[in-house]
Amino acid sequence: MDTITQWFEHDGIAVIFILIGGTILYFLGGKIIEFFTKQLVRGKGRTMPRKDIEKREKTLASLTGTIWRTAIVIVSLVSIFKQIFPGLDLSPLFASAGIVGIAVAFGSQAIVKDFLTGLFIVTENQYRVGDVVEINGAEGKVEHLGTRSTIIRDADGNVHYIPNGSIIRVVNKTMGYSRVNFTLSLASGADFDQAVSIINQVGDTLAADKAWKSKIIEAPQFYSIETFSGSSITVTITGKVQPSDQWRVTAEMRRRLLEEFDANKIPLA
Repeated sequence: MDTITQWFEHDGIAVIFILIGGTILYFLGGKIIEFFTKQLVRGKGRTMPRKDIEKREKTLASLTGTIWRTAIVIVSLVSIFKQIFPGLDLSPLFASAGIVGIAVAFGSQAIVKDFLTGLFIVTENQYRVGDVVEINGAEGKVEHLGTRSTIIRDADGNVHYIPNGSIIRVVNKTMGYSRVNFTLSLASGADFDQAVSIINQVGDTLAADKAWKSKIIEAPQFYSIETFSGSSITVTITGKVQPSDQWRVTAEMRRRLLEEFDANKIPLA
């Protein structure tokens, strides 16, 4: 009993302080690191669209927070171990761990490749959490981006786990800005000039609408004649919008065009 009391008076209090300090640094320090990471990204990304900045902030803040918390856990455990076993030399243990680590690295090249590829993806800003991407045949929104793997959820709700080392080509559909790009087939007997005028007018009205103007960079307009035949004329409509807003703007543009074509007796194919 006296031994336990003596240990607590000399070493136990130190262990408690390490646990309290580690806990504070784990939670509070992690929040501070994430805060300053967001501020740094915000300061350097002034020329980037708002949504791109938010995605970059979220991705890097999560990554730096994870690294910080992992480091705090390791340092706290080592400090407690040294406090409990002060006479034990940890140097041989770390040396052995280094040798084992080298052996594992050579035997696990896929893991090393995943890790390095993940770092390049983050540092090169190829895509971020929240981006809509197409990777290795899977298309969806990025839900998690780590140094080991990328997790995306497709439109059907399926979750795809993709090792970073297997990623060869990435299509990012929400980087910087997105484009409205869809076709519309008019009946061959439709007044083509009137139809084009309505398309441009609807695009301008939509871009000026209070509920939509923050999403639209360039109003959707008639772009070209895609195809034509004896029964129909297919036209292309394009515009520039904020990242990830192309689908909502396209749906609203189509809805308004249907109303205007119906009101002006413009027949569709």
